[in-house]
Amino acid sequence: MVENRGLNYWLTHVGLIFGVLVLFFPLWLAFVASTVTNSEVIHPPMPLWPGDQFFVNYGRALIEGDSGQTSASVAKMLLNTVTVAIGIAVGKIAISFTSAFAIVYFRFPARKFFFWLIFLTLMLPVEVRILPTYEVVADFGMLNTYSGLIFPLIASATATFLFRQFFMTVPDEIVEAARIDGARPMQFFIDILIPISRTNLAALFLIMFIYGWNQYLWPLLMTTDPSMNTIIMGVEQMIGGQDDVTPWPVVMAASMMAMLPPIIIVISMQKLFIRGLTDSDK
Repeated sequence: MVENRGLNYWLTHVGLIFGVLVLFFPLWLAFVASTVTNSEVIHPPMPLWPGDQFFVNYGRALIEGDSGQTSASVAKMLLNTVTVAIGIAVGKIAISFTSAFAIVYFRFPARKFFFWLIFLTLMLPVEVRILPTYEVVADFGMLNTYSGLIFPLIASATATFLFRQFFMTVPDEIVEAARIDGARPMQFFIDILIPISRTNLAALFLIMFIYGWNQYLWPLLMTTDPSMNTIIMGVEQMIGGQDDVTPWPVVMAASMMAMLPPIIIVISMQKLFIRGLTDSDK
């Protein structure tokens, strides 16, 4: 039986294909630019197909970086960024998960007040918080350190709110059954809450990892040592000033490598991410 496909069907698919091409074409141009010489990038028209400088440009970016702009190689900056992103994601989840657990399952005075106090921090723009936070970190001597890059960013009112909402959907029967069986609060936390929250934890980890990976302003303030640069900072610093010739193929190679870890994380965790979002809506 031949399915009768109307005009709306074809218009929808043409629109989707056009949207994919619009998103993919700049990435393709960036990849092509990372495989040709600098003169081919600067002097139009730029080629639309990959060149023969792939290993040269990627090897220079990965191992050497751009010695004229920054002494850190892309490999070192990727290591810094992965460390910071994982540290921020794990820290945010650990603090938010335990905070939501305390707010929902422990009866103490003013617990709602403390929750809304945490939630109100969402109303404070970054510009208001960044200067006093920098002063505190500098006073503790944590400039140019992983701890200085990670610890000030591990509190998350958003994650606390999401975990609280999920915990409030856990049936009271489960809590009562655990209490009757003699489970202590930490046993209930470890043996019951964590297993049933796996998809939510995975979804929040993915979101917070991308958040940590894309940090630019905070690492820019916190680091003066090029060896502590993150990949986002490094790509920006590779772009030369008025008197410098920017090695665009190396910059594009670094940019392509900067996109790989988030893409790999998203692809590998997409099923858990979708399940986590749908579970949190129930």
